Amino acid sequence: MPKQQRAIRVEQKGQLAAMQALESRSDEELESETRYRAAAQAILGARAAEKYDAKKARQHFSKALAAAKPQERMQLRRMADASMALAERRAGDLKAATERLGVESPSSRQLFILRMFGLIAPPASAGIIARIRGILIVLVVVIAILGLGFGIVEGIGQAAGGISLDLAIFYGFALVIVVIAGLVFWGRRRTRAAQAKRREETAARSGSR
Repeated sequence: MPKQQRAIRVEQKGQLAAMQALESRSDEELESETRYRAAAQAILGARAAEKYDAKKARQHFSKALAAAKPQERMQLRRMADASMALAERRAGDLKAATERLGVESPSSRQLFILRMFGLIAPPASAGIIARIRGILIVLVVVIAILGLGFGIVEGIGQAAGGISLDLAIFYGFALVIVVIAGLVFWGRRRTRAAQAKRREETAARSGSR
């Protein structure tokens, strides 16, 4: 193998494979990383996307592409496409982007949740009408959930011998809060596990190239 070609392959593997080693570092440590700047900025971009911060994710990936070698940029662009699709709640684009990246695509349930989240909390680029629609959807959902909680408590209370309206409202509200908190906690755990798995697959795939 010619020396120049061998050097290019070693350099490419060193930069992209560094992602796996850098994953455990804090955001501050990644910001100050200089040797593997492209990998560090790509990780920061992915983390920003997981927080649905499209603006910050785009900035980090722009820095990553600027610091990357030409042979690394295609993989970084694919990572950026997948991360930006997540940050902007574009479920269909996320599925296509993860397939191009060569990692496991989100499940149908995860894509459905992302679509619903896109309706409830659209990105800043969606416009004022989409934001108003999201607020109205949230209000309707909250009223429906509170009504359901009240109905459950009222039904149990009547079966147990009766319950006052004030107590039914209070316990109904408390029941809704507990259920929502449990669902949020469970959903975040599953989401973090899925995101960590995709990052590991991306780093492993990048390191094998």
